[in-house]
Amino acid sequence: MSVRSPGASRTTLIADTALALLAERGMRGLTHRAVDEAAGLPQGSTSNHARTRLALLEAAVRRQAEREAEVLTPAELLGSTAGREDLAAGLALALHRYLTGNHRQLLVSRYELALEATRRPELRAYYDAAGAQFREPLESLFRTVGSTDPERHTLSLVAWCDGLMFSCVAGSYHAATPTLEELRRSVGELLRGMLDG
Repeated sequence: MSVRSPGASRTTLIADTALALLAERGMRGLTHRAVDEAAGLPQGSTSNHARTRLALLEAAVRRQAEREAEVLTPAELLGSTAGREDLAAGLALALHRYLTGNHRQLLVSRYELALEATRRPELRAYYDAAGAQFREPLESLFRTVGSTDPERHTLSLVAWCDGLMFSCVAGSYHAATPTLEELRRSVGELLRGMLDG
């Protein structure tokens, strides 16, 4: 496993390695020692940056949010326009990015962290704060395209997207990745159902 990228700080390297370990080995495979070994760092390096398991998990959640923002930033959803078709196209692009290439591992680490947050209230706050940076812009986008209930529509859209991604990465559709056009059509249908209903 190699996650080292040129110019990455040690903190980023540790967090990226933690995410890679979560995707590869699950929560039980994430230890300070395992991060040191997988990152090629001297023993004890991870403990110096994240003294406790909770601190390591918090670093992983923060880095997860940063990397997810690299896959999709809210501005990319609409560009300079604010129509439904633009929203559908932007969401389809985001989903397609997640479901293809090396982003699939990022989804697996997200699910591992989500499950752990259900068991650790102290991690829940970090996880929820990271999620809010995506949820709040979506609510704003729904207002822009004329939603009469943006909070409820955001919940429905996020739940649909999460279900689709889980099914395509870890569920019964793991061997079939929808095309960008299929995703655009599906998101368009979903948005019409919510906004025209």
